[in-house]
Amino acid sequence: MRNTAKITTAVLAAGALTLGLTACGADKDSASDKNGPLVVAASPVPHAEILNFVKDNLAEKAGLDLEVKEFTDYVTPNTATEDGSVGANYFQNQPYLDDFNKKKGTHIVPVVTVHLEPLGLYSHKVKKADELKSGATVAVPNDTVNEARALKLLAANGIITLKDGVGNEATPADIVKNPKNLKFKELEAAQTPRSLDDVDAAVINGNYAIESDLKPAKDALVLESPKDNPYGNFLAVKKGNENDPRVQKLAKLLTSPEVKKFIQDKYAGSVLASF
Repeated sequence: MRNTAKITTAVLAAGALTLGLTACGADKDSASDKNGPLVVAASPVPHAEILNFVKDNLAEKAGLDLEVKEFTDYVTPNTATEDGSVGANYFQNQPYLDDFNKKKGTHIVPVVTVHLEPLGLYSHKVKKADELKSGATVAVPNDTVNEARALKLLAANGIITLKDGVGNEATPADIVKNPKNLKFKELEAAQTPRSLDDVDAAVINGNYAIESDLKPAKDALVLESPKDNPYGNFLAVKKGNENDPRVQKLAKLLTSPEVKKFIQDKYAGSVLASF
């Protein structure tokens, strides 16, 4: 499944490159042009929506020329930031970035944490987690960090038990108690919402849940707690660009009272401001 995941992600990444980077191919070094617009790679929901709120309502007054490019995978925004195709990205959390930098040899660093998208367990077949039948199939994201995060969500709610001390590389092999004999189907994270008609339940990242018209605060069978949660999403840049004046302006705007109100009003608890 890991090899399949890599192939699937590569295909998605290639598609995203075609869609997102063709327009800025001539601007490959835009990250180093401090006089040009700040190009930010982002997942469509909620990241690009939040950035577009900033662009439409706050950026001009702050003297920031902001351009938002949307990507549907979790790979291209970092590789594009690393090679200078974009100046920053906004889509990920610290455990994911640590794992990505280690495996890909990239040098991406966080600038400011903006929000949390609680991970949730969803189903079209049951209304409560304890209604899952013996042998039920649960879809989980197949990238290392999000799969571990999904399993820890299930463990925190008493659905499974993981080995003591298991970290951000947990897999189903680390399950020590599985009272319902659940089976796990590993899918690329973006595919998990589409699997709901084919599996008994799925653990879905907040952004993909919202894109699929799921309301995490209302529809999730179980939902991550925001307390002491390490998975806040942040604005990130290639190391050395943290003090770019454009990046600093955006960081300030993303943590402004106006953005907090926008998040509260638009997402009604499905996205939580982290500042």
